Amino acid sequence: MSKVPQIYCRQPRTVQLIQAQPVFKPVENFEAPTLETRCSAYSPDGTLFAYTQPSCVTICEADTGRVLFTIPVGDVFDFQFSPKGTFLTTWSKPTKLDDESGNWANNVTVWKLDLASSAGVSIQSYLNKSQSGWKAQFTSDESIFCRMINMHQIDFFKSHEPGQKAIYSINVKDLGQIQSFKMSPGKNPSLALFVPGSKGKQSYIQVYSLPNVKTPTSQKQFFNGESCQFTWNDLGTSILALVSTDVDSSNKSYYGQTTLYLLGISGAFDQRIALDKEGPIHDITWSPTSREFAVIYGYMPSQTTFFDARGNAIHSLPQNSSNTILFSPHAKFILVAGFGNLQGNVDILDRQNKFAKVASFKASNTSVCKWSPDGRYILTATTSPRLRVDNCVKIWYANGSLCYVKEFPELYSVDWRFQPLSDFPPIKGLDECCTPDVSAVEYLAKRAKISSAADKPAGAYRPPHARNQPSEPVRTLAQREALQRKKQVPGAIPAKKAIPGAVEPAKPQKQQQQKKKKGEEKSQPQKQETEAGVIGGVISYEEKKIRNLLKKLRAIEQLKVKKENGEFLEDTQVLKIQTERQVRKELASLGWSE
Repeated sequence: MSKVPQIYCRQPRTVQLIQAQPVFKPVENFEAPTLETRCSAYSPDGTLFAYTQPSCVTICEADTGRVLFTIPVGDVFDFQFSPKGTFLTTWSKPTKLDDESGNWANNVTVWKLDLASSAGVSIQSYLNKSQSGWKAQFTSDESIFCRMINMHQIDFFKSHEPGQKAIYSINVKDLGQIQSFKMSPGKNPSLALFVPGSKGKQSYIQVYSLPNVKTPTSQKQFFNGESCQFTWNDLGTSILALVSTDVDSSNKSYYGQTTLYLLGISGAFDQRIALDKEGPIHDITWSPTSREFAVIYGYMPSQTTFFDARGNAIHSLPQNSSNTILFSPHAKFILVAGFGNLQGNVDILDRQNKFAKVASFKASNTSVCKWSPDGRYILTATTSPRLRVDNCVKIWYANGSLCYVKEFPELYSVDWRFQPLSDFPPIKGLDECCTPDVSAVEYLAKRAKISSAADKPAGAYRPPHARNQPSEPVRTLAQREALQRKKQVPGAIPAKKAIPGAVEPAKPQKQQQQKKKKGEEKSQPQKQETEAGVIGGVISYEEKKIRNLLKKLRAIEQLKVKKENGEFLEDTQVLKIQTERQVRKELASLGWSE
């Protein structure tokens, strides 16, 4: 197996296999499909890669991308590998055998992938119209697999004997209908199942140890449970059961209730995990060591708490807006992030250094987030149909530096190929880092350019005829008035502005001018008193209005200067700036001019 990590990227009509760090280039021998591709996946052991086409499922060698063989089965909407990649279970669109009888053809098939003969051999087929609960589940050694026969019964079969009858069964008809079940990993296989309560009956979580399935080895009973999500630890010794209801009986939440239970396969302990904050449970995950697990719960800002294998709280993080938590494959680092409707902030914690934060970065609009198999890199992706714009794949180093970016018109799914930790050297710290790919450098430069353009303040409006001409210096109203005063002759009486609508005084005749000239010396003191009386007396209504409008105009000019300097303005201040044109129009109607 190649020691270079690899990812696949599935688009509506093609799939790409890409070698990750430090190469960042497509797998050379892989021929990408050109027809509709509904699903694709690596085998859990990382040796095979499969993708669907309208009339077949194609099996490839993951290392080289070389096509090994195809399985002739059409309209496959989903498939699943067995733990070692020896078997493949496919779900096809249900079809009727004929309209007269109304019988349906088997649409689920368990295939054995025979690499020696380059063919897929059908070992069992059955009918399941629903796309939930159809998957055949295998033990870790692939010796036995099980499937639901009906809503009350699960049958177990030997996987290497095609067409055989069930070797044993679990039937819970007395309790109710099976809503979900899950086979454990590990050397000692167990099966957990959930039976929701109905008509006042209790709900049940039961754990059976194979092959002794007559009675459960561990069991938990409770009320108010409609669905259950099981999460086994890697050793298969303990299981977390996240039970949820659609309706909150206490009327505290619109989204129902969630409760977390912890059960051991031996029956030595089973308990409800006590959470100290109200609200939904956002995410749960086991450490690869199987000795502890983490839970994010509560209304935002949420609480993150770590528990040991017996359900005792050992550490809590400060409250934060987060809903995703992932352990790295070697359990050294922990990723805590807020995706979905949150901002996409990502924190990296060092588990071996008392949960110290060692890095932070932001990955907005992320719908997929996964650690690389070597525990050094993090893959984030924006996929359809959750978000149909800005679909891309990003690979980050664990210290928060961006290493690789690839954008797509539409991206449906993406994942790492599994590789064992023994393929990589042990990680010591975050000092080492691969050289960023040219795609990451160009992406960061483009984002910086867009960000700087968005932050640049918009300039003052200029009419179309003045846009290509050199701009005049910007002056406020107060500056223009000061400039106008400088132009006046010292000691001279300022010219009075004409009042619109008033009768213009007639020009004096030559005789009147002569009389005025003769009596100028006598009437001078009286004239000064009259002028003083007019200036200090009551002004007209029009003059008052002009003064008020000029005061508004000066305030508008000050707000415009603040806006040009990038200062924050209230909504009322922005509206006030928009009234400048109306104020100037009123001033012009009163005969005022700059």
